[in-house]
Amino acid sequence: MDDNRDANESSPLLDSGNRPTPPPVFQGRRLACAAILLAESLERVAFYGITSNLVLFLNNSPFYWEGTQASQALLTFMGITYLISPFGGWLADAYVGKFWTIALSLILYFIGLLFFPFISKDDTRTQLCGEETAFPVQPVECLNSTTPKNVTCPVRSPYCGSIVYTGLLLIALGVGTVKSNITPFGADQVKDRGPEATRRFFNWFYWCINLGAILSLGGIGYIQQNYSFLLGYIIPAVCLGVSFLVFLLGRTVFITKPADGSAFSDMVKILSFACCSQKPKEPNLLRNKPTLLDTAKLTYGGKFPEEKVEEVKSLVKILPVFFALIPYWTVYFQMQTTYILQSLHLRIPGTPSNISVNPHQMKFTFPLAWLTMFDAVLILMLIPLKDKVVDPILKRRGLLPSPLKRIAVGMFFVMWSAVAAGILETKRLEIVKTNGTIDQVLGKVVFHAANLPVWWQVPQYVLIGISEIFASIAGLEFAYSAAPKSMQSAIMGLFFFFSGIGSFVGSGLLAIVSLKGIGWMSSHKDFGNINDCSLHYYFFLLAGIQGLTLLIFLIVSVKYDKQRGRAGSQRQRYPSS
Repeated sequence: MDDNRDANESSPLLDSGNRPTPPPVFQGRRLACAAILLAESLERVAFYGITSNLVLFLNNSPFYWEGTQASQALLTFMGITYLISPFGGWLADAYVGKFWTIALSLILYFIGLLFFPFISKDDTRTQLCGEETAFPVQPVECLNSTTPKNVTCPVRSPYCGSIVYTGLLLIALGVGTVKSNITPFGADQVKDRGPEATRRFFNWFYWCINLGAILSLGGIGYIQQNYSFLLGYIIPAVCLGVSFLVFLLGRTVFITKPADGSAFSDMVKILSFACCSQKPKEPNLLRNKPTLLDTAKLTYGGKFPEEKVEEVKSLVKILPVFFALIPYWTVYFQMQTTYILQSLHLRIPGTPSNISVNPHQMKFTFPLAWLTMFDAVLILMLIPLKDKVVDPILKRRGLLPSPLKRIAVGMFFVMWSAVAAGILETKRLEIVKTNGTIDQVLGKVVFHAANLPVWWQVPQYVLIGISEIFASIAGLEFAYSAAPKSMQSAIMGLFFFFSGIGSFVGSGLLAIVSLKGIGWMSSHKDFGNINDCSLHYYFFLLAGIQGLTLLIFLIVSVKYDKQRGRAGSQRQRYPSS
């Protein structure tokens, strides 16, 4: 009998009895895992249906948001999505349980999605947002590449901004709560099959995320850009509704357990006691000198069981790793923001359907969202290869790298993605200054592009895809495996929380470099234009920050592995009764 399994835990498909040989890792769990993976794939279709073309949607008629405003809206949305994750983990652990937390969050998510079909339709948008606001008259000095310090350039407030942000906020609350719980909930289905089952589940979970991304980018992205944003936003809402039904019907085969207390609440109490309470003068001579957190243990005169304090210590040791991942996420989220701005100003190779009557004007038919597919397709191809061929070979030879080493490799590749973007932007600006621009029409907006094929962006997307295979998957595995059982949702939530900080760092850096004193992203000639900006400096800045962080991360990861090794040896020396 498994003494570690909660008596209230529902396990409808568990095999009974002892067997001489262990079953395949997913035997008896395939239906539960399939329901979770299908629900997640459909949820990702909905998510990328909102995010992949949001910058283009807000740049376009009738919104006409500036490129920086549209990019900051998406970065802010992504930041809130991830920052809310610890709250979602706390809610599941303390009160509702993972299953019902996910189900209720999907409903909130669905409500937020409905805002976008409404603002895509003229009649309902006018009722919600009012008539389109006029553009302020710009002084002549604002049309120059450099604006005098004594001249103020008026900026039009984002049209329909309150409605857009309200919808994004509801979606972010739903996505963030789902995100922090569905990953550990899925891993719970195979947790008793050992770390090999958990590793393989995370590989296929991430594969399904990218399958949903490809379906969304390939289909919905094309519809939004070339046919209708209204239809392109109805489809994600339908997909999310189906995802909710699949997840709800899967309850009969899921392994579920009730809420068993908040790890965050215990953590706050233990940290408060350790920092603020009076410490015993004479520690037990039979034990080593206590650390600050050890003083909260009953054995050192504190008020908390040793097991609870050790769980908090595990969390504290993990936090430096999460901090070191912030720059990684800052670069990663450029894929759907500044990388898209860059692609709007690169030429799509001419085809008969691209060339208009005017030979100097081109009209896009290739969806920009498809560029992100290079990242997702690469992941779809490499994850099965990694799971079925590479990892087993490395494991047999004892060479399978730890999650922290894989994260470091991912950081290296994402740094070079930013470098590649900076080099491309430097070349693009040189062509603009030397040869001028060509006009590209998306919807009702003309973008002034360099005569340089957009395919030159492929390397930066491929490098991000390779980085995901290492850093993102290993990060999920690390967060789950390093977490004590009672804190798995909480630590998974913190993993995504720090991802959100990375998104906000990107948004904050964009705001800073848009200041008049710096001027890297200030251009008022037309909306979404970056030809008078210095976006390449921003990319090189991100690459430099990531490179420095990689060096620090290598130090932090080595220290963490040593601490974990010492903790493991102590557990072997003092086994729990």
